[in-house]
Amino acid sequence: MKLVTAIFKPSRLDAVIDALSEAGATGLTVSEVRGYGRQLGKTEVYRGAEYEVRLLPKVKVEVACPAASAERYAEAITQAANTGTIGDGKIFIYDLDSIIRIRTGERDEQAVSG
Repeated sequence: MKLVTAIFKPSRLDAVIDALSEAGATGLTVSEVRGYGRQLGKTEVYRGAEYEVRLLPKVKVEVACPAASAERYAEAITQAANTGTIGDGKIFIYDLDSIIRIRTGERDEQAVSG
């Protein structure tokens, strides 16, 4: 079992959700997060005053899946979230020891299948 976690620009969320659905994902979790990578924030102007935004708004999508699906989901996210500019984001793939569906007690692959 794997957990695919992607952090990317909020403007690409709908495209990523569509791509994951087409790739076969049956569920996902979305969180609004803030952070920075190599771009180290940005400078903006508000009412004539310049200020630095150090933590940029991002979206985090998490998908728990069988190990065989992880690379397919990561590729779908990569294609959908790519704008070709700095700050496009990152994808992390973690090993999961176990998954339990609370309602039924099903475990692992049965817990994440439709």
